[in-house]
Amino acid sequence: MFIVSLTYKVSLEVVNQHLNDHIDYLNEQYKLGNFQASGRKVPRTGGVILSTVKNKQVLMEILEKDPFKIHNLASYEVIEFIPSKTSEDFSFLQENIVH
Repeated sequence: MFIVSLTYKVSLEVVNQHLNDHIDYLNEQYKLGNFQASGRKVPRTGGVILSTVKNKQVLMEILEKDPFKIHNLASYEVIEFIPSKTSEDFSFLQENIVH
C-alpha cells in the first residue's frame, strides 16, 4: 500500500484552475481500483492519496497522468507501507505477512 502526499508548488488560484481535471483523473483511478481514499490536507497545502497498487513503478506511472503533475503544480512524496493491523472496516487493506 502507498500513501501519496502532494504539496502544492503554486498558489491555490492556479491549483483551482486545474482542479476539475484533477478530480476527473481521481475518479478514473477509483474506477480502475487504484485509489482507495484521497483528500485535501488541512491547512490546504496539498493532498493525500491512499493507493493499493502493488508495484511502486506502476503507481509512479499512474501519478504521471495527474494534471497536477503534468502542469508541475505539486511535488509528490510516495511512502510504501504494509498495513499489518487495521480496524475491521479496513481489514481488506491488510496484507498477509510471512514472519
